[in-house]
Amino acid sequence: MKKVFKNYYKPTPAKFRKLGDALLAVGTAVTAGALMEFYKLEKVFTAKEVRVVMVTALAFGVIGKFLTNFFAETKSNA
Repeated sequence: MKKVFKNYYKPTPAKFRKLGDALLAVGTAVTAGALMEFYKLEKVFTAKEVRVVMVTALAFGVIGKFLTNFFAETKSNA
């Protein structure tokens, strides 16, 4: 299990930080939008479908941001 977490506290490459931030931003925006417009969405979709979309978006955002911490910068010997 230590091998899995060995890169967690090391610096994350910029491209993975950007990816994680983008996933979190999109997940938050979708969830917040669905919460603000819940009653309008409920006219088109069922309440259960709207909740599934919100939970899925939130989970992808948070998990995506968390998983990018497992990538570490590699030092090149150039």
